[in-house]
This record gives sequence, structure tokens and C-alpha cells, in this order.
Amino acid sequence: MFLDEARMFVKSGKGGGGCVSFRREKYVPRGGPDGGDGGDGGSVFLVADSKLATLADIAAKVHYIAQNGKPGRGSQQHGRKGMNVLIRVPAGTVVRHEGEEKVFAELIEDGQKVLVALGGRGGRGNRHFATPTNQSPREVEEGTPGQEFWLNLELKLIADIGLVGLPNAGKSTFLSRISDATPKVADYPFTTLVPYLGVVNLADFRRMVVADLPGLIEGAHEGTGLGDEFLRHVERTRVLVHLVDILPLGGLEPHQAYATIHGELAKYSKDLAGKPELIALNKTDLVSQEEVLEGAQRMPGEVFPISAVTGEGIKELLEAAWKIVEKERGRDQAQAE
Repeated sequence: MFLDEARMFVKSGKGGGGCVSFRREKYVPRGGPDGGDGGDGGSVFLVADSKLATLADIAAKVHYIAQNGKPGRGSQQHGRKGMNVLIRVPAGTVVRHEGEEKVFAELIEDGQKVLVALGGRGGRGNRHFATPTNQSPREVEEGTPGQEFWLNLELKLIADIGLVGLPNAGKSTFLSRISDATPKVADYPFTTLVPYLGVVNLADFRRMVVADLPGLIEGAHEGTGLGDEFLRHVERTRVLVHLVDILPLGGLEPHQAYATIHGELAKYSKDLAGKPELIALNKTDLVSQEEVLEGAQRMPGEVFPISAVTGEGIKELLEAAWKIVEKERGRDQAQAE
């Protein structure tokens, strides 16, 4: 099962304690205190990695603990700092402290780094406490404790295009046709149990990321079927490509299949239902041209008849998708600035 949620425990290192030491050298009768400071404890960071697609590794390990700082030593030697812990998570990960609804952090861009547990500060050695009236102090500071938290992580896939549709609409075949992705393809429903990402390369060095999402069914927004777990992934896509089987399962007409999925998107989120959308009438190689025209006429908006098997109509669909993606990217960049 695709893991798009995970729970993890993070703990930063404790700071090392300061040292009590006095300089003892020949010909230096009054060396004075020279205790070094303790090293800071290691911190815990999350780092976004676009090469990762699941939270499976996080769920498998659970506990992430940074090193404690080393205590100070004589001759004003500082203790070694504790090693930091860098935890790589997929780009699109949302982080919350357990028990809180407020989002603590969102890691969206590849390489983005977020501090989740700050290491403790090392304590001061006795040399810091020398005064004219106390020239031989035995006072030091202990290192401060680290932080520890339980965190809940949720992954929302980031893609330019999200493929949606009823089970067996041909999304996996379509993705394998337009990219190097290798999703599972078979002639039965729910072959896609996890989202797959593929990169589509168009002419003139144009590139789009496409996500094949598990098939939705009626009632998905209430948890029916597989799709509800992945509706959140669609939220981050720039444009939806709705694949409609020209011969849908369950005896539906193509326009009824479209209405079912569009209704589920609207019930889950009005913003989601309002995303830019292209309708692709798939498997047109299995029916006559008259049936294709009849199915397209009953759809809202422009329809792209395609065949994921033969490749017919796919180029036109991708070019139309690129125009929308380019526009949405420009809008996102303007908002970021």
C-alpha cells in the first residue's frame, strides 16, 4: 500500500556540560581556570528530495535521534558538537506536531530544508566564572536539553498534470505511453494502488510531470474505494486530465462516468473541482467514429478523442495541456515573487 502518511519521533541532542579545570604548567604558578565549553547537541532537519515518492522509509524507522554534544575539557578545549540528523522526505510533504491541526512546515521545493528539533546548547566551562574575588571557580553550566516531538507527516504529490477517472479508464496505459514511467497495466479495476509519476518531454525542451492517480468511484469523498486516500494529491496539480473510457464499466455512458468523477471532486473540494481541466475520451480504437462523435457531443467543453494504445490524439492533448501548465507556472511564479 502506498504510504502517504507517517508518524515519526524526533529528538535533538543534549548540549555537553562545561568542564572544571585549572591550568597546571611548570613556571605558571597561577594558571587559573581553563575549563572548556561543552559542544552543542545535534539538530534534526527534514530535507525535501524530489527523487522520493513515498513515506515508506519514514514509517519503517520511526525514531530519529541526533547525537549529544561532548563535554568540554581542560586547556580551554571545547567539546565536539553532536552530529545533525538529516531526514529526506518527498517533495510535497506536510508536517504537523502530533495533536495539532496547524501546519508546522511544508516542504515543496527540492532541497528545501526545515529545522524540526533544535539541539541543546553546550554549557560554559569554569573559566567563564572567574572574577577578581573568585579566581578559582568550580562553577560550570550543564548543557541544555534537546527537543523531542512526535510529528505527523502527510504527502501530497506535486505534478503539473493529474490523471483522474474511473477505474480501468486507461490512465496507467496513457502514462506509460507518454513517459518512461512503468505503472501496472491490466484489464481489471484498481490496478493502480499507488500514484505513479512520469515525466513528459515535448519538443523544444518542454517538460511536464504527470501523476497517475488511483481510480475514483462514486462515494470516494466519503472514503469509498481506493481514491479517497489520494484526492489530496490532486490538490497540488496544475491541470486535471480527465480520462473517460468510451466504454465505461458498469454500463455507464461516457458523460455519466465523467459526471460521477467530477461530482466527487466537487464534494471533496470546490477549489479542486474548479481546476483547469481537459477531457480525454479514451479507447476510441474500440468503437466506430460515429460512437466517438456521439460520446464527445454529450460532454461539457472540448473533448480530445484519444487511444492510449495506438497513440491517436495524444499529441494534441499534450499540447493543449502544455498551454495551461505554462500559464499556471507563470501565475505561481508571480505569486512567489
